[in-house]
Amino acid sequence: MLSKNELKYYSSLQRKKIRDKENKFIVEGKKIVSEGLNGDCDCEIIIATNEFYNSDENFFKGINTEIRIELIKSKELEKLSDTVTPQGIIAVFKIPAMNKFSSVDEVIVCLDNVSDPGNTGTIIRNCDWFGIQNILMTRNCADIYNPKVIRASMGSLFHLEIQKNADLGRLKKLKEKGYKIILTDLKGNDIFSFNFPDKFILVFSNEATGPSQEIINISDERLTIPKYGKAESLNVASASAVVLSQVRKIIN
Repeated sequence: MLSKNELKYYSSLQRKKIRDKENKFIVEGKKIVSEGLNGDCDCEIIIATNEFYNSDENFFKGINTEIRIELIKSKELEKLSDTVTPQGIIAVFKIPAMNKFSSVDEVIVCLDNVSDPGNTGTIIRNCDWFGIQNILMTRNCADIYNPKVIRASMGSLFHLEIQKNADLGRLKKLKEKGYKIILTDLKGNDIFSFNFPDKFILVFSNEATGPSQEIINISDERLTIPKYGKAESLNVASASAVVLSQVRKIIN
């Protein structure tokens, strides 16, 4: 049985300060919980409503018996949920230590000041779709364990290696190892005619402010998606799908 103190504790994980302190995060919905259970993150507890359990008992039969499962009322689950209409199941996972990538591919994506959670999660999902395994995120990006980021990623954060709080020193070390830093921006070379280097870091930035000056100073190239219509700019998440599609075509 889940106590009132435990319910209060787990609901506090909606706040970044508590997530960072406890090294835990909360996910919601059957699909994303399933992705987490099949990933490398340790699951502390699964909490579901009686209605969800009765409607999908088979889901619980395949879960590791060492994972704690608690059933609660719908009103109680609402206190744990970040959505207006909760799906009836949440899980709490431990945040993995990610001090370095277990392996480094020839293409790394870096998010520079992408502060919108929806954009951040969608870019993570796009990277997963196009087979990009390594992501660096600067300190001023949205927290990858923000519930809105997790929902937008549709569980893709469990498939990739993502380093938070990447600083200029991290990028410089990769440059020393032969990686070129390529910025995506409104001004730059046409991405569809660009000859990509063997190893590179592809930087997606805040669409309102563009790349930070620090990263501009150490960058090697700027690329842009050519414009044919009258739109002022592309949403950064939409742009990432176009760019990554071209990158995948080139590196295959």
